[in-house]
Amino acid sequence: MKPLKLPKEQREALIREIQDYFEKERGEEIGHLAADGMLDFFMKTASPYIYNQALEDCRGLAVRHMVSLEEDIYALEQKSSSR
Repeated sequence: MKPLKLPKEQREALIREIQDYFEKERGEEIGHLAADGMLDFFMKTASPYIYNQALEDCRGLAVRHMVSLEEDIYALEQKSSSR
């Protein structure tokens, strides 16, 4: 899996979120560079798990839709008439 690349606006917003988190939850101020490094670390370590979970969710959704589609197709079958 290639590394996730965020648009600049999204990346900057996440960096601000990290800085806000540290300020509110830990009472610490961290700079832009430190928050950027944390974002890189979490994106590299967490994104494969998040990506795989998204694929699993997608797979489950596809299976449910296929079952529903199969039921709809069976409902369209015509009953054979016996003479």
